Amino acid sequence: MMLEARNVRKSFDGREVLKGIDLGVEKGDVIAILGPSGSGKTTFLRCLNFLERADAGKLTFDGETFDLAAAGRGDIARLRKKTAFVFQNYNLFLNKTVLQNVTLGLTLGAKLKKDAAREIAVEALRRVGMAERLDSYPSQLSGGQQQRVAIARGLAMKPEIIYFDEPTSALDPELIGEVLAVMRSLADEGMTMLVVTHEMDFARNVSNKVMFMEGGTVVESGPSHEFFAQPKEERSRAFIRSILEARK
Repeated sequence: MMLEARNVRKSFDGREVLKGIDLGVEKGDVIAILGPSGSGKTTFLRCLNFLERADAGKLTFDGETFDLAAAGRGDIARLRKKTAFVFQNYNLFLNKTVLQNVTLGLTLGAKLKKDAAREIAVEALRRVGMAERLDSYPSQLSGGQQQRVAIARGLAMKPEIIYFDEPTSALDPELIGEVLAVMRSLADEGMTMLVVTHEMDFARNVSNKVMFMEGGTVVESGPSHEFFAQPKEERSRAFIRSILEARK
């Protein structure tokens, strides 16, 4: 098991939004985290990378166990070196070029020299189809292009796993496909990914596992093809029906 989370709990203002979530991730897994708004999906993902501090829970990554409620700065920094996080709204530096956005973490975080950082950054941008826009600023790019730069920034750090928090939710419909195509190519290359998403086609056709959440609990989890073909829980069946009806 590459990553294992156990009994992850989180409350905001006395309201429990994660009620003891468990998850196991094998190397190469692409796990789609599904569920209605407010089910705790994003909070869970953020807790795994210490962007939110969980109230309780254990995370085992590559055989090392972290206390999600009490891990220190050194533990968190060590864990984050193995991960990347792609946000809904790109989180690019608007005053820096595409190349600078990708090299910044390499020069400041990984302490690489400028030439080495540039070489890695250009390759990462090539993988997402953005190598021709090195000198562009975020304001000169479409939303889809900005998100692809954000993915390249994560790839440049050579993570073992990438967390995606609804990476297409801020995009116009015609731009969603280009980002999903990049994610599909990463899946084909064997990248391990946890993806909070409302894109059911991606969940059905690219992910190999699904975790369906509601009300801070895991309603159902398992292989994607089983979840979509024959969901075990009535709430899962209702969720899939609602998605299909919305497309009509």
